[in-house]
Amino acid sequence: MMSASDESLVEIAQDGVHWAYIELCGRHRELMFDIVQRITKNCHDTEDVLQDAWMRGFVHIRTFDGRAAFSTWLTRIAINSALMMLRKRRWHLEDSLDDDSASDAGNRTEILESSYGPEETLIRRERQLMVRQAIKTLPPSLRCVAELRQSTDISLKEMATITGISVPATKSRLARARCALRKHLEQS
Repeated sequence: MMSASDESLVEIAQDGVHWAYIELCGRHRELMFDIVQRITKNCHDTEDVLQDAWMRGFVHIRTFDGRAAFSTWLTRIAINSALMMLRKRRWHLEDSLDDDSASDAGNRTEILESSYGPEETLIRRERQLMVRQAIKTLPPSLRCVAELRQSTDISLKEMATITGISVPATKSRLARARCALRKHLEQS
């Protein structure tokens, strides 16, 4: 069935034929893996995110309406899953940092930049935490591009593809997000 188009496989998958959906996922696995890997920066997390995305896509395949390419639709699901995983991890990390138990302290591994002293490292950590908290206050359209920029090192073109907007709109949202973050951080 390798010669069938994505569109025809989607129609077959929407009728409940599982192998068609498996074929679609296989076709787009490499692209999705690369994009999610840039977000998670961890192979195991990437695999977990892809499994979650494929499951969500399978559950919701009947809602796919063809306004975008199937690969774009499924990749957006994967990106949203990756961002949710990062948010959960961030919340868990913030909770564990508040925990005074000595047993947890041995489980946390930190890589410190050797060129920075303890004071500079602390200042950088505090600044990063303030930025992350400020990003959470942004409207969803700006928060999405700000989180992508902070968590990945992808190009504006890739960011535009992921968010489903044009490159100029991505630049605009990123500039507006930076401006809003600057105001928020100046007031803090």
